Amino acid sequence: MFNLHLTAEQKAIRDMVRDFVRREIKPIVLQRERLENFKDRFPWDVYEKASRIGLRTLVLSEKAGGAGADCLTTCIVAEELAVGDEGIAATLGQTMALAHIWFDRVMTAEQQARFLPEFLADHRYHLATAGHEPDTDLGWSYHRPNVPGASYKTTAVRDGNGDWVINGVKNFISNASIAKLIAVHVRTGSERDGTLGMSSFLVPRDTPGLTIREHDKVGRRLSSNGELVFENCRVPAENLLGAEGKSTLMGSVKSPGRGQPRAQARNLGIGRAAYEAALEYAKLRVQGGRPIIEHQAVGLTLANMAIGLETARSLIWQAAWAADHQDAYADGSLPNLPLQTIAKIVTSETVQRVTLDAAQIFGGMGVMRELPMQKYVRDALLLLHSENTNDVARLRIAEDLAGYHRSGLMGSNIR
Repeated sequence: MFNLHLTAEQKAIRDMVRDFVRREIKPIVLQRERLENFKDRFPWDVYEKASRIGLRTLVLSEKAGGAGADCLTTCIVAEELAVGDEGIAATLGQTMALAHIWFDRVMTAEQQARFLPEFLADHRYHLATAGHEPDTDLGWSYHRPNVPGASYKTTAVRDGNGDWVINGVKNFISNASIAKLIAVHVRTGSERDGTLGMSSFLVPRDTPGLTIREHDKVGRRLSSNGELVFENCRVPAENLLGAEGKSTLMGSVKSPGRGQPRAQARNLGIGRAAYEAALEYAKLRVQGGRPIIEHQAVGLTLANMAIGLETARSLIWQAAWAADHQDAYADGSLPNLPLQTIAKIVTSETVQRVTLDAAQIFGGMGVMRELPMQKYVRDALLLLHSENTNDVARLRIAEDLAGYHRSGLMGSNIR
């Protein structure tokens, strides 16, 4: 199975990111995330510095100007960044993942020539994918086909000049307010003439007819997540990604539950940060004449936290290795299970327990805004509900066990 001896390069990248978090993120994160105004809160200076050390282009191939990192390396980076702030880790993770998918796999040579130089030259150039819509993901039920009408309602229609006109609303879109280029998933064609399908278009953020509104969430406050409104938003025909009605991006993860577990690695980083803070505090806080770590109840709690986090990391690393070695499923080296989905369930539930237990160890100090514990609890709650609920994730695993494969799965945001 996968090698647990990290390469010298992986360890060097991990140590570089760990040092970056210590110097650039932790000193500013608490003060900055309290600011109500998004423009004041968003730490562009940190993002620019992260880009300059190669984190924005980490997954992009070397041929295209990136580092070509594998999934395990990017999961290690995601965890380290999230120890500092999960929002910063999410923003960089979204852009690095999309850069690889778009520039290395999906774009035509002409599209690459137009967009790649700008992306490489601008440290503030981030990417977003717009899939999620209001009331379009509520039609899933166990062991039943997708409910008709639960697919995307945002449409694109050709005009007389051959351009496409987009109308509709997307919400909960990561990087919405900061992305300079957005891939928008829409319905094209018609059912009557048999051309109905899903298409994806590249939409620059300054395109007339596109309005962006930032959401205000309790966690992940140093990232961007917002709503996109398209009102007669016109894009040229050459901005179509892949074939009309057959979005290439929709099939970017061919086997649901076997994708890259970067979101789970970020969640692990939140739990690790809470655990490390609680461990340090337990060694310093004296009660009854001795440090509270010497109290049996606290010791057992910390031990369970460590066990849970190491279990989650093992699942994430296995899923990461599997994402880069899909053939290992076919030859029986890996169990025929959706390992990413399993890692999602275990990690999110473990990290929620860890953050709450860590806050309990801090006692009354655990709810003070000047300490980071309350932030870890909020961020963990956000990831518990991201992508889909754990009940839905378990039902998807049950379908997989039964050999039931639903058709027409909507593409979701790359996380």
